[in-house]
Amino acid sequence: MTYHPKSDFMSVMMERGFLADCTDYQGLDDALSRGVVTTYIGYDATAKSLHVGHLLNIMMLRWLQKTGHQPITLMGGGTTKVGDPSFRADERPLLTADQIDANIAGMQQVFAKYLTYGDGPTDALMLNNAEWLDQLNYLDFLRDIGRHFSVNRMLAFESVKSRLDREQSLSFLEFNYMILQAYDFLELNRRYGCLLQMGGSDQWGNIINGIDLTRRVLDHEIYGLTSPLLTTSDGRKMGKSAGGAVWLNADMLSPYEFWQFWRNTTDADTGRFLKLYTELPLDECNRLGALQGSDINAAKIILANEVTALLHGAEAATTAEATAREVFEKGGVGDDLPTLTLGAAELGDGMSIAQIIVRAGLAATGKEAKRLIAENGARLNDEPLTDAGLMVDATMLAQPIKLSAGKKRHALVQLG
Repeated sequence: MTYHPKSDFMSVMMERGFLADCTDYQGLDDALSRGVVTTYIGYDATAKSLHVGHLLNIMMLRWLQKTGHQPITLMGGGTTKVGDPSFRADERPLLTADQIDANIAGMQQVFAKYLTYGDGPTDALMLNNAEWLDQLNYLDFLRDIGRHFSVNRMLAFESVKSRLDREQSLSFLEFNYMILQAYDFLELNRRYGCLLQMGGSDQWGNIINGIDLTRRVLDHEIYGLTSPLLTTSDGRKMGKSAGGAVWLNADMLSPYEFWQFWRNTTDADTGRFLKLYTELPLDECNRLGALQGSDINAAKIILANEVTALLHGAEAATTAEATAREVFEKGGVGDDLPTLTLGAAELGDGMSIAQIIVRAGLAATGKEAKRLIAENGARLNDEPLTDAGLMVDATMLAQPIKLSAGKKRHALVQLG
């Protein structure tokens, strides 16, 4: 992309690596240069917390506000009742209204850490699409909105096509999702003058639909911008760790575990993640990302501190770093911990955590190790270890892990 933006927001998006695609670079850039652009990202309420996979788009909204524009966080109280089929192999489980409301309450805790809400021209708005979707009259909706959608075109979208090509069922309920999301953009434009929808690149088809519908119904020019779907340098989906999703709510993942996730970033990803997930100047991100050997560890600690401070506060970041130093540099119990070093060959594609507990000398047999886990006597990096079937692979051992049996017996496990 050779486009040279005039607006601060587009400059940040392009320079820091947030931008995958845009429906009209020049038109959006001009609008951003003229005045405040109201922009939304939608979040379906499928869990009680957002996770690291959402953080990229939350940072986009934060930069949007910092560069003088108005973000809308749109909670999918209505669309969650249908479920987004985009690139999924199966239908999402349907949630009750109470489950959806509880999930929204949990998700909303995070946004206030990154955005300023209020009544000012650039203050963020927290909205819920149930406000207009719950009130729709089906026949009126079909006549007024449904007539603008071509089924031929909808079937051609990659998110739908990939599902049909694999001969996996796509219910009529799910097929309606893209119409409802398009209608969200129309309503937000009508009610709030919203000019831009952002989302991951898997949302491109849904965003295009909203732009097309708004042009047809209101004859308004609006825009779409997508971010890349992030994978780590070793090909894994961003936001997944060995223990599962990396949640943003502290009651679902401790600030220390969150800090440790970022500290364990691979060398190759450090510079890129500094640009996307922190507000450090670009030159500093590039300098830190270019460090080699053991020096890159200092950059990873800065990354972990910066990202954790944004979400959980500076004190939580400082505490997490101090805890990590205590655990991994001083052994966590005053002396050096016994250390099990596993070779890449013997580790192979992975070794069960129960087997590693035995190898580390914390249990005599696999049966004893599993009982230790079942009775809540085992800890991994000072957090309760509950999954006896957890497989430890080379990625998880990018940094040493600490295993504990009870309060007094500990061991470090590392890759040799």
